[in-house]
Amino acid sequence: MDILNDILDTLGLKGALYFRTHFSPPWSIRVPEHEQAARFHLVVKGRCHVAFDSGVALDLEPGDLVLVPRGRTHVLADRPGREAAPLEEVLARVGYDGEGVLAIGDGDPEASTQMVCGHFSFRRGAAHPLLSALPDFFATNAVMRAREPWIDEILRLVAARMYAGEIGSAASVTRLSEIVFIELLRLGFDQDTRLQSLLEAFTDHKIGGALRLMHAAPAGDWSVDSLARQVGMSRSRFAERFSTLIGTGPMNYLTNWRLQKALALLEDARLSVQQVASQTGYQSPAAFSRAFAGRFGQPPTEYRRSL
Repeated sequence: MDILNDILDTLGLKGALYFRTHFSPPWSIRVPEHEQAARFHLVVKGRCHVAFDSGVALDLEPGDLVLVPRGRTHVLADRPGREAAPLEEVLARVGYDGEGVLAIGDGDPEASTQMVCGHFSFRRGAAHPLLSALPDFFATNAVMRAREPWIDEILRLVAARMYAGEIGSAASVTRLSEIVFIELLRLGFDQDTRLQSLLEAFTDHKIGGALRLMHAAPAGDWSVDSLARQVGMSRSRFAERFSTLIGTGPMNYLTNWRLQKALALLEDARLSVQQVASQTGYQSPAAFSRAFAGRFGQPPTEYRRSL
């Protein structure tokens, strides 16, 4: 089993486009926080200065992309130090209706910044150690693109499709952007210590083996003892190493994962709440409802009605 694929599929990773831009100096926009979304900005032409409230800033050139995994507030500008207007205010001021190019300013088109901007969302209530471990941002650069040429090719295709304006372009860019997210995530495993720890867990013969067992059969009658036996470790050593690499204990991980699977299964109207409970390891709908409401603040029946 591909654990990463199961995680992203269960958490409901979906790409969506905001807009493509034509910004002429001076311009500066504050993008608001959105915890359940991972925003991205791909520079096709010109340059873009990106600044975070933490004080970290970077400059993007053509071909560069910044991904903001947890939707942190950030400012996009033609240069540092400009006072930024809120995104919603900018959209209202220029009368942008969600179609075509978002244009700001009437300066020299040759000096403009053109970008493709979008976001990735996760299912409401989505949670996993992987999401918690994501850094404030990922950014590509010329060195990375030279080392990983397939990323450069994907980004070139995203830009080409978006600016071609042909039928199906938006759908193509949306799917391609999801690939970009996954590829950047894979690269991030080598660049971030928290992600490195998860990668070690996923690929470890024993801890990864236990994860595959839980992901393949979340309703299984698992315990720390049974999982440790399955992967050939002592109970104490297994629990200690699992917690060190994942950041939480095996049973807590399993409980949380069962509830994430339940969120996904509840979207299937063909399944009753009782069937969802059974498929996620709960002995009765009542026990499932208590656990679900305790985590998400509403029983599964109400959650389903809200979809």
